[in-house]
Amino acid sequence: MSMKGKETMSDDKIVVGKFGATYGIRGWLKVFSYTDNAESIFDYSPWFIKQGEKWVEYKAESWKRHNKGLVVKLEGLDVREDAQLMTNFEISIDPAVLPELPSDEFYWRDLIGMHVVTDKGYDLGVVTDMLETGSNDVLVIKANLKDAFGQKERLIPFLEEQVIKNIDREAQRIEVDWDPGF
Repeated sequence: MSMKGKETMSDDKIVVGKFGATYGIRGWLKVFSYTDNAESIFDYSPWFIKQGEKWVEYKAESWKRHNKGLVVKLEGLDVREDAQLMTNFEISIDPAVLPELPSDEFYWRDLIGMHVVTDKGYDLGVVTDMLETGSNDVLVIKANLKDAFGQKERLIPFLEEQVIKNIDREAQRIEVDWDPGF
């Protein structure tokens, strides 16, 4: 399949979904959205698909709900055989297309890499990931070395006011009310 669209090398992308199987004979694909509201994936444009070492830009020509899912027709992808080559590719976007958040709200990607310190000054480590659970989000924190309690990784609930006391974007620091012995 020839690449249709503009190529870019930048790896600074955010995964927002994935293509599933083809739908019909005119190049439509099923879409699995990772956004909070599934249809919001179509609010972000253009999409980037990593093909080899390059990011290739695609735009949704049309989309619709189908049964309990979503399907999309990409510009320039008009036959089923070309669309089949896109199956299971992740859909990424440029972070610049995300809406600006109020100063007291954060994207998960903003928290990754921040240092986490207790309100008593104990350095817990650096946020390496975020997990979504049924009740609340969880910070995954990795210590540089095993701490005094033998832990290399901690899971701390992201509960604002209860556990999360302050997030300082400029200092890249999160202050928490958390006993490191737990």
